[in-house]
Amino acid sequence: MVNAPRQLSLNAFIYPSGHHEAAWRHPDSRPDRIYDVTYYQEIGRTAEAAKLDAVFFADGPALRTDVRHNAAPGLEPITLLTAIASATTHLGLIATASTTYYEPYNLARLFSSLDHISGGRAGWNIVTTGTDVAAANFGLDRHPDHRERYARAREFVDAVVALWDSWEDDAIVLDRAAGIYADADKIHPIDFVGEYLRVRGPFSSARTPQGRPVLVQAGASNEGRAFAGRYAEAIFTAHQRLSDAQAFYADIKAKAAEYGRNAEEVRILPGISPFIADTESAARRLEREFNELTVPEYGLKQLESITGTSLRGYALDEAVPVEVFAGAGDVTDNARSRLQVVAGIVERERPTLRGLLHRLAGARGHRVIAGTPEQIADTIEEWFTHGAADGFNVMPPWYPGGLEVFTSTVVPILQERGLFRTEYSGTTLRDHFGLARPASRFAPEPASVG
Repeated sequence: MVNAPRQLSLNAFIYPSGHHEAAWRHPDSRPDRIYDVTYYQEIGRTAEAAKLDAVFFADGPALRTDVRHNAAPGLEPITLLTAIASATTHLGLIATASTTYYEPYNLARLFSSLDHISGGRAGWNIVTTGTDVAAANFGLDRHPDHRERYARAREFVDAVVALWDSWEDDAIVLDRAAGIYADADKIHPIDFVGEYLRVRGPFSSARTPQGRPVLVQAGASNEGRAFAGRYAEAIFTAHQRLSDAQAFYADIKAKAAEYGRNAEEVRILPGISPFIADTESAARRLEREFNELTVPEYGLKQLESITGTSLRGYALDEAVPVEVFAGAGDVTDNARSRLQVVAGIVERERPTLRGLLHRLAGARGHRVIAGTPEQIADTIEEWFTHGAADGFNVMPPWYPGGLEVFTSTVVPILQERGLFRTEYSGTTLRDHFGLARPASRFAPEPASVG
C-alpha cells in the first residue's frame, strides 16, 4: 500500500478578542461578546467549515490579565467547549486544565464527559500552572515549585489515564434478558498510590469514543520537554526562528522514542499569529495599526509575567540591554522557555523597549507574521516540510475576523498544495491528528498465534 501524503494539523487558538493585546480596542473585534456562548459557537462553525483539526482554549485558575487595559477571558473552557460541541459535528475541542489545582478524579470526569458528549473530540492541554497568584485561590500558603509541580503532574496524568482505562471497552453488556448491564469483572480499581496522590477507582463512566481524550502539552522547559516526550500526543510551542523550531522538534521526537513511543504519533504545533492582506505592505500597516493601540503599562506587566524580569527602569525608546537576559539558555537546554524566546529577540534585533513590547504584543512570544495569503502559506509549508512543525496553532490577532481571513484565504492555498485536508476523514480528534485509538491497559493481551 502507498502511504497517504503527510498532512498539516491546524488548530484555532481562541483568545476572546484576539491574540494581539490591543485587539479589544480595534473596531473589528467584539469584546462585547466574550461572555456570549453564541459568539464561540460561531467561531467553532467557522473553524469546522475550513476543516480545521480543533479549537483550543488556554486557561488558568486566577485573574492574571490587567483588566484595566485588556479584556479578561472569563468563561470556564470545558463548559464552553461542551456548548461548541453542540454547534459542530467534527471539530476537535481542546481545553487547558491544571494538574496543580485539580484532583485526578474530578478532572477525569470533566474530560470524559466532554468526549462522550462530543462523540470523541476532546483533548486535555496539561499544564502545571506557572503563576503563583493561583495558590491563594485554593487556600494554599505557597505555589509549589517547578520540580514539585512536574512530579505531581506525572502522578496526576498516570492516575487520570488509569481511570479512563478502568472500564474495558466491552464492559457494558446490556443483556436485558439476564438483567446484566455491565460485566463487573471488566471494571477495575486502579489503586494508584504516589508521593502526592492516591486514587482508588474504578472510574464512574465507560471508556469514551476515543478510548481516552487526546493528551496535549504546552511546556517547553527542560522538565516540560521531558514530560512531553513521555505523555504528550500533541505539543503547543513558541518559536521565532526555523532553526529553533527544528531543534525543538528533533529533541521532542527523540525523547518520545526514548520512552518507547512512536515519534510519528506526536504532533508538534508551534503558534503562528498572521496579519493578512492583499499586499505585504498592507499587512504590515495592519500590524502597525494594532501596535499603535497598545498601552505600555500593560505590555510591561506582560513582559514581567513572561520573563520574571522588570524593564521599568528603561525609557521606552531606549535600547534593551542584551545583558538583561544573559543566561537565558537555548532551545535545547532551557529551564524557562519563553524567557529564552524573548532573550533571542533582544539579542538578534536589538530593539528599543517600545519595539520589544510591540514584538510581544502580537502573541506573547509566539511568531507573528505579516504578509499576503501566499506568504503565510509559504511560511507554514517551509516549517512543515523542513522538520520544524507537524502543523500550527493559529492565533488570529483579532476575533472573529482574523480567523475568517485565515480560513478563507490561506487554508485554500494549503489545500491546493495538497498540504491540508479538503474533507474530514474521520469524526474524532484522534482521527484528525492521525493518532491510533489506545487500548485499555486492563484489556487482556491478544492471544498469540502459532
